[in-house]
Amino acid sequence: MRYIWFVILLFSATSLFGQNSARVKELEKQRKAALAEIEMTNQLLKETRQTAQNSLNRLNLLSKQILSRKQVISLLNQEIGEIDKQIAASRREITALEKQLAGKRANYGKSVQSMYKRRSSQDKILYILSADNFAQSLRRMRYLREYANWQKLQATEIIDKQKEIAAKQQELEKTRNEKNQLLEVREDESRKLQSEEDSQKEEVRQLSKKQKDLQAALKNKQRQADALNRQIEKQIADEIARADAEAKASRAKRSTGGAKKADKTEPAEPIREERVAETKGGYAMTKEEKRLSDDFAGNRGRLPYPVSGRHTIVATFGEQQHQELKYVRTNNSGIDIQTSPGADARAVFNGEVTRVFVVPGYNNSVIIRHGNYLTVYSNLSQVYVKAGDKVSTRQAIGKIFTDTEDGNVTILHFQLWKEKTKLNPAPWLE
Repeated sequence: MRYIWFVILLFSATSLFGQNSARVKELEKQRKAALAEIEMTNQLLKETRQTAQNSLNRLNLLSKQILSRKQVISLLNQEIGEIDKQIAASRREITALEKQLAGKRANYGKSVQSMYKRRSSQDKILYILSADNFAQSLRRMRYLREYANWQKLQATEIIDKQKEIAAKQQELEKTRNEKNQLLEVREDESRKLQSEEDSQKEEVRQLSKKQKDLQAALKNKQRQADALNRQIEKQIADEIARADAEAKASRAKRSTGGAKKADKTEPAEPIREERVAETKGGYAMTKEEKRLSDDFAGNRGRLPYPVSGRHTIVATFGEQQHQELKYVRTNNSGIDIQTSPGADARAVFNGEVTRVFVVPGYNNSVIIRHGNYLTVYSNLSQVYVKAGDKVSTRQAIGKIFTDTEDGNVTILHFQLWKEKTKLNPAPWLE
């Protein structure tokens, strides 16, 4: 019964150790991704450092970097916690193995003492010959042989158990070293975090000196954003009206189709494919557009980022109160993605370009329709496509504008709409 409990204990410890190891690997993977985000943000900070020391954009980058650094420290704490669990499980396993070894040694010692008492081969022969009958002699011979085999097995198991304990102790030592290394990494990350928080405070201090100028710039930017949204809304309304008109014309032709067929002197006009809107007042789609729309929706969370090269989101969707600057409040209809100078904007999915237009502050903008979904790519210095072009996923549609007067800042403004509703693009991207 005791042996069974030992087996259960060992199995549980091994199973827990395996689970913890998998968890540590997953945490390490997340930590590396967060560090890659920090490295990317740090590179963008270097690229904008020359003339944009006190810009709001730079502060946003610093704030994002601090959040990523805190995430790394949090993941390190979780990794250390999981390793502590591994160490505890290894210690329990070693204790159980040592108890098993002690039991095997005790049993082996008793058997050796018993054999010592019957150490001569003459004693064994007398033991066999003193049997009451021949069958009993055979049983005694078999018993002595099995007992000897059992002794050999016990000796082998003792050696194996000693090796197993040594391996577990070596594994435990390795885990302890891993923990110490992680503690050093955490300390280093904490120092970097402190330095970044100090830099952030300095940026806030410098920006606070220019509060009036910053608020004026933000108001101007909001006016430009409103103008962009009006253009997008007008384009959506026009496309919905045009699709609705086509749907009505198609239905009218179908209803009068029989009468026209009777008049053979008048050539029959081709009847366009029927369009159907998913919602009342929405964009009436053809069957092909409906399939495209469903495919787009099915790829939520897996759409590629609409920029080439390294990038990071510097302004999120919706109305935001700035965490560091209480007098700064923004309302974003999409997300702003900062990337490196020379980067291209890319289509996030197959679709059709429906409009290319210019809005002050956002340079060139491109709208791509994906069924009843639309994506908008703004702040392009060059456009590679035109209205009516079919585009494919990751196809370059234009070069993102680089503001050389503001520290080579290169930002794509990206929006996502369904019908007339603005959506947060971030959860749709991979």
